[in-house]
Amino acid sequence: MTFPVVDPATLVEIATVEDMDVPAALRAVDAAAGALRAWSTTPPRRRSEILHRAYELMIRDREFLAGLISRENGKSLSDAAGEVTYAAEFFRWFAEEAVRPGGDFGESPAGGARTLVTHRPVGVAALVTPWNFPAAMITRKIGPALAAGCTAVVKPAAETPLTALAVAALLTEAGLPDGVITVVTTTDAAGVVGAWLDDERVRKISFTGSTAVGRVLLRHAAGRVVNSSMELGGNAPFIVAGDADLEAAVAGAMIAKFRNGGQACTAANRFYVHRSIATGFTARFGAAVEKLTVGPAAGGATIGPLISAAALRRVTRTVDEAIAAGARISHRATLPDAPGHFYPPTVLVDVPADAAVLREEIFGPVAAITTWSDEDELLELVNDSEYGLAAYVFSGDLARALRLGEAIDAGMVGINRGLVSDPSAPFGGVKQSGLGREGAREGLREFQETQYLSVDWPAQLSHSGGLWSS
Repeated sequence: MTFPVVDPATLVEIATVEDMDVPAALRAVDAAAGALRAWSTTPPRRRSEILHRAYELMIRDREFLAGLISRENGKSLSDAAGEVTYAAEFFRWFAEEAVRPGGDFGESPAGGARTLVTHRPVGVAALVTPWNFPAAMITRKIGPALAAGCTAVVKPAAETPLTALAVAALLTEAGLPDGVITVVTTTDAAGVVGAWLDDERVRKISFTGSTAVGRVLLRHAAGRVVNSSMELGGNAPFIVAGDADLEAAVAGAMIAKFRNGGQACTAANRFYVHRSIATGFTARFGAAVEKLTVGPAAGGATIGPLISAAALRRVTRTVDEAIAAGARISHRATLPDAPGHFYPPTVLVDVPADAAVLREEIFGPVAAITTWSDEDELLELVNDSEYGLAAYVFSGDLARALRLGEAIDAGMVGINRGLVSDPSAPFGGVKQSGLGREGAREGLREFQETQYLSVDWPAQLSHSGGLWSS
């Protein structure tokens, strides 16, 4: 059995891939379990070399990979090329982390023993990735898993399986042994992931996706107490203080809101602009939005389609409900005469505080602007959310920006910048935005178990050498 991959910008089928069933998914676990001992005992330097070679191959094939991402995801070619570079950097970062597994050795406070602490691979990992960043979400999980010495089974989104298969092929070219990574393409996500969570050999699940699905997976994982990392939904606030540099704030807003057409968990959704500059900010921001070109990537557009007809209906409904409740459209880009799932980048003002467009993750090119004047009231509004992934603060007073940033319930805060993602930084949220971190040293730890050995230390060894030698 196969299933089609469709370009959301043209609605044209671009490929068919194998629709793997549960038995096939479990055979992938067989391969990962069979490869685990050899890979986990492979010297860290060799694991590092393979990851670094994979980084080089992704950069070599950047143009091809960008075109592939753009066709199956719909994003602009510039966005896709940027994603490839970003994705490759995770391989480079974790190539360097692979040779620094960490550990500790010290004297027990009571004496007579030494404690030896090591970090070892958790085992076979199940990696479940979304469609919005089909390269970066793969490498952000595979990189640390391989660096730690884990093997993995990978289920990419059914909308974007081609990029995952291409990345896996590059890993093979880089020297990764058979069975260490297996990509499972399927339309039966629930069946496949459920079977993995029921398999005693799978010791880890790392999932990126919606909070609703994350809750389901956590309940399932609880049955075996499976080590779980969850990067879930967000509803990022974007705060503009009265002393902010408007030009910088608008530039940051365009990145934070419209990267990947707003289809990002870190996308700015709720714009809180100080009343004293709201008119000026909205005018500049709206003018920039109206200049965005919407359409297929092949035509040079800067904003592509939403991923599906269902996504288009959801965004349309959310905006229509906000308008019915009193919001109004201040600025809007032009739609193309094309068959894809396009929605015009839109700026809403006068948005009621209880509107769904402010309460729910939009996942589309819609910016909802409200105003504020009192900082305490602002923080109450900002933190009145079940989500806590990312936030953005723009202010000309760094002390104020830091004060606001530290008061926001979010795992990541951009201060005078519209981008928070970086392979060297711990990516993740609080509240219902997830568990654990990806990237940085913390990302490696997500795929390691900590073990300590208590070593009996005879007294005659305690003072040998150095100042205590005879």
